[in-house]
Amino acid sequence: MKFDSNLAWKQASSAIAANREVLLALSGVFFLLPSLALSLFFPQPEPAAGQTQEQVLALMGDYYTSILPVVIPMTLVQAAGTLAMLTLFTDRSRPTVGTAIRQGFAGILTYFLAQLMLGIAIGVAGGILLAIGAASGAPAAIGFAIAAVVAAAIYVAIKTSLVAPIVAVEHQRNPVAAIKRSWSLTKGNSARIGLFYALVIVAFFVVMAISMGLVGIALAVVAGDETARFAAAVVSSALGAVMTLYLVAVVAAIHRQLAGPSPDVVSAPFE
Repeated sequence: MKFDSNLAWKQASSAIAANREVLLALSGVFFLLPSLALSLFFPQPEPAAGQTQEQVLALMGDYYTSILPVVIPMTLVQAAGTLAMLTLFTDRSRPTVGTAIRQGFAGILTYFLAQLMLGIAIGVAGGILLAIGAASGAPAAIGFAIAAVVAAAIYVAIKTSLVAPIVAVEHQRNPVAAIKRSWSLTKGNSARIGLFYALVIVAFFVVMAISMGLVGIALAVVAGDETARFAAAVVSSALGAVMTLYLVAVVAAIHRQLAGPSPDVVSAPFE
């Protein structure tokens, strides 16, 4: 079937509007609090003046390596929250919030393995292509290789973007089968879905940039450095949580449209 982005957005918006309190609470627990904790307790280091590009990259590499023990469980918790929300949005059995959360945690392993397989495949294929481009020594070849890897990664991300609802709603526990199913559902609609994702993400980033700019100006006038850092972290985490909520709703709407569940489920209040 032909993907209808207007219908998907209306369904996503109506689902959030009908269940705003529950969804905001879940979004706060699974997305806002972990992001806020990371921002406050593990702040990203600021490069010193005069550092070279290699030094900056080394600094950031050390930072991300040091926070891996925190980021990995945080990512798994956020994945469980995503799967739980997708269950609430799309599952025709009308599960309770508690049941949806339990199902979200039950699907973590499958979802993680699917993402790991995709990451390894893209990394290996991209590494080979970049190595070929670098071996040629031609700047044009290197640039083409980089562009090809980025384009391929975006295409694969679009084609496999329905893995999460397939795991959460269709209860698929085979990561390979989940990837194949997502690839099949998006067949013939990849460009439309990709454009829809791009428009939603760009719109949210514009809203976040404007909001953070206004907040930064206000805090610079009335607050000290530490208070400003805390307030900026809270606002950024809250906006990120809302953005994630809408993205999850959008993915749920796309899956429901292409997989064919009942159209009245998404707008019904959760139990």
